[in-house]
Amino acid sequence: MSPAPAPVLLIATSASVTSTSTTELGAFSGTFQVTRFLVQNGQLMAQGNLTGAVTNALGDVVATVNQSLVLPVLDIHGRCQILHLELGPRDLNLLGLLIHIDRIVLDITGQFGSGNPLGNLLCVIATLLDGGGPPLSQVAGLLNQLLGLVR
Repeated sequence: MSPAPAPVLLIATSASVTSTSTTELGAFSGTFQVTRFLVQNGQLMAQGNLTGAVTNALGDVVATVNQSLVLPVLDIHGRCQILHLELGPRDLNLLGLLIHIDRIVLDITGQFGSGNPLGNLLCVIATLLDGGGPPLSQVAGLLNQLLGLVR
């Protein structure tokens, strides 16, 4: 059995933001663009710019927003390899019944993120068996490197 590799992270560098309710001014619609990741008080954070517009009930723009923000990263989805098992071919003779089993490859991959309790548990166990996983500052550094690659 080979050791489980680090989880694969898919990074969205921007997210659409819309208000769930309207205020006296109107409704907000915009985009949060991630510029870098950092760690503050033991929490992984995403720093970026929020841009957008507030529109009134008629659809007229009444205000624009261009604000730098630091937001907590609440969830990271990804996958981790739990088990990779390869069995070579085998010929069996079971009381005169000849059975040929060809090469068998079994891959079990854990999906982690909200709503995946078994995947979360097995990915954490696989990470602990591999040495506990990287500290948050290292995760932030890797995410920043990935951000540089997608731009």
